[in-house]
Amino acid sequence: MKPVKWGIISTANIGVAKVIPGMLKSRDIEIVAISSRKRRVAEEWAGKLGIPKAYGSYEEMLADPEIEAVYNPLPNHLHVPLTLAAAKAGKHVLCEKPIALDAKEAAQLKKAAKNVFIAEAFMVRHATQWIAARELVRKKKIGEVRAIQVMFTYFNRDPKNVRNMAEIGGGGLMDIGCYPITVSRFIFDAEPLRVTGTFERDPKFGTDRLASGLADFGEGRHLSFTVSTQLAPYQRVNIMGTKGRIEIEIPFNAPPDRPNRYFLQGMEMNVGGWTELPVSDQYQLQAEAFGRVVRGRQKPFWGVEDAIQNMKIIDALFRSEKSRKWEKP
Repeated sequence: MKPVKWGIISTANIGVAKVIPGMLKSRDIEIVAISSRKRRVAEEWAGKLGIPKAYGSYEEMLADPEIEAVYNPLPNHLHVPLTLAAAKAGKHVLCEKPIALDAKEAAQLKKAAKNVFIAEAFMVRHATQWIAARELVRKKKIGEVRAIQVMFTYFNRDPKNVRNMAEIGGGGLMDIGCYPITVSRFIFDAEPLRVTGTFERDPKFGTDRLASGLADFGEGRHLSFTVSTQLAPYQRVNIMGTKGRIEIEIPFNAPPDRPNRYFLQGMEMNVGGWTELPVSDQYQLQAEAFGRVVRGRQKPFWGVEDAIQNMKIIDALFRSEKSRKWEKP
């Protein structure tokens, strides 16, 4: 496949530390430019990562006719504005999650998505361990799946970190609570009928530092999750079926330099085995899949409509914080 030429909006840590290194492993991807509001910073990272061009503004980079697609890892409140600007410039956009501050804002992307491909960067749906888990579920290897349980936590009390700024979309549910929602939809292949959540907020930041939720997918299928920005770092997913379970060891920050593992259990408690998958980089796989859509090699997947649906579920969880009732997405 002819390599897709990419530009990177900003030098956000998720990009320079994880996404770009993954993309650079691929022969189907050519990163031609990186941009920052400070040219010096863009030039510094361009040198470190071996990227040919560095721009001192996002707008300057979007005007580059060589660039076909852009990756947008800006803070949450800038996802929609810069994605719209990129689409207006004729660029396809892979935008970090969550794609917007709420579903209403995300809906602004509908019109732009008619001319370019816009997708939310949930790399987990391209990760080998998640694809393997979904295949096992589809083949009924653990019977009928009834429950998905997710724990995802880290500790960050830095007031300068965007995750601790409520006014620009910080907090646990927006940052990492979107993952349990996405993977449960991925595994159940369905949408929740109703959701409810309980939140504990940081008295200084106003962000939800601890959030737990339930989602009822109907037909006796539930998601339960807890996420936190101020607990010991941990992540694990259990997919529970009537004839067994699947446990994904590192479900979200899957290491790119060693095998990823999942545990498959039958009907004897904790009796089963770990399966190691070949080393892979979920960020590389995500960008390659995006590129195949751009090149017409693959039908569009999980585009704007999917991202809006994810935001509707997040919105409903936040509504339940106030109503203390089940809410419909």
